[in-house]
Amino acid sequence: MNESISTDDRIPVRRNTDGRTFLIEAFTNFRTTGAIAPSSRRLAARLAAPLHDQAGQPLAVLEVGAGTGSVTRALIPLLCAGSRLDIVEVNPRFAAHLRRLVHTHPHPAAATNRVCVHQTLVEQFETGHRYDSIVSGLPFTNFTADQVRKIMDRYLELLHPGGTLTYFSYLATGHARRLLASRAEAVRHRAVEAVLADYRRRYATGSSTVWGNVPPARVWQLQAPLPSDVPNSVRIEPGAHR
Repeated sequence: MNESISTDDRIPVRRNTDGRTFLIEAFTNFRTTGAIAPSSRRLAARLAAPLHDQAGQPLAVLEVGAGTGSVTRALIPLLCAGSRLDIVEVNPRFAAHLRRLVHTHPHPAAATNRVCVHQTLVEQFETGHRYDSIVSGLPFTNFTADQVRKIMDRYLELLHPGGTLTYFSYLATGHARRLLASRAEAVRHRAVEAVLADYRRRYATGSSTVWGNVPPARVWQLQAPLPSDVPNSVRIEPGAHR
């Protein structure tokens, strides 16, 4: 279900509701939440870095797994005239929270339909747009290797050639999972890490560590290949344009 944000009936939303909403969902839906706290401002800024690098240019941006909007708040002020931001969030409580956030955000982009919330899975997200930048907040380590592969392939399909993908993983949690998880869970986790490592090997352009987050996180930046470098399995269809 795709739902666009309008400017009618604006509802106040405060930052201090983020933690409470996030905590409730972390306890009830940890598999899709994947964290114990919202992303910090430092992590949000690092994930939004590709937009800083293209400041002043109209960009199409996709945020997936936005949660309570920590990264959304960092993205909206970076939208110049002509830019758009699509936010994909499957959790209905988070999606409602994001709608209120956009309704009350003071940036001009939020006062138009250029910032839209879509309550759906990214694999089922239907759009005619391609994106200059995708910011992913999905908890990949909670998914199966096949799910992660499908999501990463979907990201590549949605990016313009040369477009950027940023995502993060928590530091040191992998070792703890392997020690405490069942054998089946440990096997699943290793398979997910192998899938992500393969995409990083092919497409990563850099990474950095954000210590000012709970827990600390590593941010990865990947770049969609240019047409001459795209394998047939992920080649963007002719006619796709900005």
